[in-house]
Amino acid sequence: MILVRGAEAVKTILLVEDEPRMRQVVRAYLEQAGFQVIAVGDGPSALHAFRREQPDLIVLDLMLPGMDGFEICRTIRRESGVPIIILTARVEEEDRVVGLELGADDYITKPFSPRELVARVRAVLRRAQGEVSPPAVIRIGDLTIDLERREVRVGEREVHLTPTEFELLATMARHPGRVFTRLQLLERIQGVAYEGYERTIDAHIKNLRQKIEPDPKNPQYVLTVYGVGYKLRAAD
Repeated sequence: MILVRGAEAVKTILLVEDEPRMRQVVRAYLEQAGFQVIAVGDGPSALHAFRREQPDLIVLDLMLPGMDGFEICRTIRRESGVPIIILTARVEEEDRVVGLELGADDYITKPFSPRELVARVRAVLRRAQGEVSPPAVIRIGDLTIDLERREVRVGEREVHLTPTEFELLATMARHPGRVFTRLQLLERIQGVAYEGYERTIDAHIKNLRQKIEPDPKNPQYVLTVYGVGYKLRAAD
């Protein structure tokens, strides 16, 4: 949902956090940054607010009463491509990767700087808005990528990608045949690269292949360069 305050569009953020103090602090920082914030403290309320309010982005804690964040993310992804940032005290890489495999766009672990969260929210929203230049349509086999409209098709079938998945594909599509390391791809989609987080790219690539490849286990578009990273196959 986009509200209008004067001449400026105001984005709506759904904040799902069960700890009252943390919810209050994060909400205050987001509102101070100019966002409209809807804050809830449990899973069922999160799904209800998501369907009622149609937020522009969701900040989602994993450890919630009633329904955990993984299940909420899975349910929302069946209905929408709305950007999701996972917010959690869990630090294991496996949890981070599972969240990304379910379709989350970013992952922040507690403790964190509220200013960092605001910066991440803005970065994910920018990706969702599609600030792409120059406009181009790229065709590789049956795969068509329209960078201006942010549309992807395989044959006649439209493919619905999350903002992060599209940004990954678009980054490689602008340079077909070029090999990107995981850190390079992470920097493109997050604005900064952290060693130790680079394997989260694998989760996004796995999701992307599930959506665009005829046989995800034997990809023909997004290719793995072992020991280095990934590349998009050049046009024939």
